[in-house]
Amino acid sequence: MKIIYILALLIIISSFSYSFFFKKDSIDISNLSKSFYDYSAESISGETINMSDYKGKKVLIVNVASKCGYTYQYEQLQDLYSKYSDKIVVLGFPSNDFLFQEPGNNQSIQKFCTTKFGVTFPMFGKTVVKKNKNQHPLYSWLSHIDLNNRYDDAPSWNFCKYLIDEKGELIDYFNSKVSPLDDKIIKLIQ
Repeated sequence: MKIIYILALLIIISSFSYSFFFKKDSIDISNLSKSFYDYSAESISGETINMSDYKGKKVLIVNVASKCGYTYQYEQLQDLYSKYSDKIVVLGFPSNDFLFQEPGNNQSIQKFCTTKFGVTFPMFGKTVVKKNKNQHPLYSWLSHIDLNNRYDDAPSWNFCKYLIDEKGELIDYFNSKVSPLDDKIIKLIQ
């Protein structure tokens, strides 16, 4: 009987310890819009860009990093943007959320992207993309089903991709391993 009490006590202590050490900072989404077009973000050069500027086009939103094993995808993103620029806009959001793989400032990130990969698609300032109290509101919309009516997936690593249709609806999510030139993405664009 004594063993049962000890086990029960250990289970209770373990559950409190888990929630204390591993509980994610929560974000209050109650004041956030359900419309993609109500969001804005700061460009890499410091201008406010409204997502409503992209009405009528598909949008591929990607969290990017300069020192990641998937950094080669910048070239594929640029190829996609160049080939289908009449149908889609690619938006790059540098983030230092995953193992500090985007350590530079906006100016050095922009220089890296244009020099190494010839990036011409819109790039934004460093952004918090993980689900926590500091998450950028646009990424809160992308990663909360209560807002976007489709997915609850927050980026699990750099180069996760969200595809928005011409009406501002989230239509798909792709993890880092999926190439920007994957057949499924191309079919959804065409």
